[in-house]
Amino acid sequence: MRFMLMHKNDPHTEAGEKPSAALMAKMGAYIGEHLQRGTFLDGAGLGASATRTRLTFRDGTATIKSGPYEGVNELPAAMLLLTVRSHGEAVGWAERYGKILGDGELELGPLNEPWDLGMMPRPPDPPLRVLLLEKADATSELGARSAKQKADLTRLKTEMKKAGVLSTDAQLAPSVTAKRLHFTANQLRIVDGPFAESKELIGGFSVLDLASIDEVIVECRRYAEILGGTLELDVRTYEEALG
Repeated sequence: MRFMLMHKNDPHTEAGEKPSAALMAKMGAYIGEHLQRGTFLDGAGLGASATRTRLTFRDGTATIKSGPYEGVNELPAAMLLLTVRSHGEAVGWAERYGKILGDGELELGPLNEPWDLGMMPRPPDPPLRVLLLEKADATSELGARSAKQKADLTRLKTEMKKAGVLSTDAQLAPSVTAKRLHFTANQLRIVDGPFAESKELIGGFSVLDLASIDEVIVECRRYAEILGGTLELDVRTYEEALG
């Protein structure tokens, strides 16, 4: 069963601080272990809100705001990984996506690349990889998108795939099935969904293929310890919507 673990931004990330070499080594070993076991499917980190763009749709009009900003409605319904040549191209795709959904909110966040973390020099003119976050609302939480919306989204995603833009399309299960894990000094408190919202910006995600939620919680304890022992994690199940 596929589980998405989403950790939230902390003050260090929001300040633009790079992770330490020790932390990256521990996380690399953790991911390497899961790769060997075949249980790590995907994952990436996001930078500070200063690198992101929020699109709010009301009555067919998009209001675009660049960061930095605080979290408002940070409960995602879907995550799409886009590979584009520019920020403007990413915004263009997001506007088309958002207008299909109607009133709501999207966020674009560039992924942390190895050169952003000081692991290698920046290559000349690299592509831009951006995570498009579709924020949850009452309709998505009920799984009640209209047939027209679903058909229009399928057509847009097919176009995105043909253009080489869309590589991952993760549709998250409603938050009623989710768990929110609050770690404080490695002590865990678990809150069951549904969740009305989350005010904390998503700092990154990992996708693990595990047999049960009990296994996920064991891995979350290890994950949290690597990241300092004090953080918030959301655990959601999802399906890969793109064939």
